[in-house]
This record gives sequence, C-alpha cells and structure tokens, in this order.
Amino acid sequence: MVDIALLGTGGMMPMPERFLSSMMMRLNGKLILTDCGEGTQVSLKMLGWGFKAIDVICFTHYHADHISGLPGMLLAIGNSGRTEPVKLMGPTGLKRVVDGLRLIFPELPFKLEYIEIDDCSKKYEFDDIIISTCEGDHRIKCLGYRFDIPRKGKFSVEKAQALGLPVKAWSILQKGGEFEMDGKIYTGDMVLGEPRKGISIAFSTDTRPVNALIDLAKNTDLFICEGMYGDDEKRSKALEYHHMLFSEAAKLARAAGTKELWLTHLSPSMSEPEQYIDNARKIFANTVVGLDRMTKRIDFEE
Repeated sequence: MVDIALLGTGGMMPMPERFLSSMMMRLNGKLILTDCGEGTQVSLKMLGWGFKAIDVICFTHYHADHISGLPGMLLAIGNSGRTEPVKLMGPTGLKRVVDGLRLIFPELPFKLEYIEIDDCSKKYEFDDIIISTCEGDHRIKCLGYRFDIPRKGKFSVEKAQALGLPVKAWSILQKGGEFEMDGKIYTGDMVLGEPRKGISIAFSTDTRPVNALIDLAKNTDLFICEGMYGDDEKRSKALEYHHMLFSEAAKLARAAGTKELWLTHLSPSMSEPEQYIDNARKIFANTVVGLDRMTKRIDFEE
C-alpha cells in the first residue's frame, strides 16, 4: 500500500488555508516529495509524517512557487537527524538552481545527489518504486511524474514442483532467500507466478493539456493534476499563462482512464474552488478539489 498527501494545493502565492504546490508519498516507511513550494515544511509538520525519511525530492520545474520551500525543507530534514544522502530530481539545471539557493544554507549534515532529467524516455528505480516522466507545455521546461509500485506474482507451487524443489526450500524462496541444490542456485523470482497489478500515481502541474499527460496517467489509481482555473471563461488566461482549466484536467483524466482525479495548483483568485467542481465532474465524475493535507491510502488489489 501507499499513502498520498497533498501538502500544498495553491498556485502563484500562498493563501491562509492553502500553501504552495507539494505532494508527498509514503511507501514502506520512506517518503518521496514532489515539488516544494513555500510552506511545505510547515504543512508536513502539521500532517505529522516527519522529515527524516525523505529520500527523494522531485521537481516539476523551477518557478518559485514550486521550489521556494526547499531551503527550509532541507534544514528541517537536517534537524531531524538525517545523515544519509537525499536525492533531488528535476529538469536540466537543477544543480545550478539549488546551488543558488544554498547560499542561504551552505551547511547540511547529509549530501545532495542530483538527477537532472533531459530524456523523458528514461525510468528511475528507487527500492520499490519506478519513476517516469513526461514533458508538459509551460513557459519553461516542466515535467509530469508517474510513480509505479509494481507487485510480484504469488508463489507458484507448480513452478516449484516443476523445478524439483523440496518443500523445505519453498519458505526460503518466498522470503527472498536463495536455495542451492545439486550445485545450482535457485532464487525467488524462479518460482513466482505472473506479476500482479501494482499501484500507479501521476502528478502534473503548470502545463497546458498535452497528449503525453494521457500516457503518463494511463490507468492510474490516482491522477493529481493542476486546475488553475475553475471557470471555463478563464480559457484565454489559461492559454496565455500555460495553465489548465478544471474541465481540461477532467478531459485528460477521462482519456487516461484513471480511477480518480485530484485538482491542485488552484489560483489564488478562487476563494471557493468547489463552486466550479461541476465543470470537471460533468466530464469525469470522480473528481475532487484538493485541500492541503488531504490524504489517501491506496491498497493493492486482491
């Protein structure tokens, strides 16, 4: 299972009840953060998930409302007692941007490892999660992220018997160990059935609708997508500033076949974004307007 939390759902400037863009995933006790706008560390403190377990921070792009919370976040991680490296991922230019920010926090008790993404065909694997990206359509290079948690197949008695493995080897292999017989090493993957359905989450913000986002969110359990403007009459603004309407995000969700859509990166001009929710739900019924510290637990299907 995986836990998802929106730490900030605002765009451009923070509001009293809405910090800037940020999303957290928790898997097997480890945390992956995507975007780190102003107020992220405050929101995470309120949520209570802690800082020490943050292994990876992904950035969609380098506008201030998506990265200005990084100095405080890294200092909070350091104050939590972490000494292991933290990986930072984002479009090309990440190290240059972070080096500029580090002028105000030059000392950290852990190393930063940079992964600059210039090729969206590459995938990145961290423990039990696979991260892939696509490029959006914004005023600067902006990435969407997909997080896949694969699930291995069940132990296959038939495969174990076909290999001639004794029953005493079964539990060893089921627990990920190795078993030697007649000079040959047998591993757990040799006695597993077909992989089972995993969990997939997509996150995209600051972009016009592009076909790549449909592929990114294809058959996901949850698609978190920007809804900068709720009113369809704001289309000219969405075009000018390379953002998205509620209805456009809903069309992407419908085309992708995702199970659920969360709208985030809400314009500060929308004091009550819920009043526009029907603009999305008439296209994709299972749409929710994101709230700061809204959480969801996604379990593997049985």
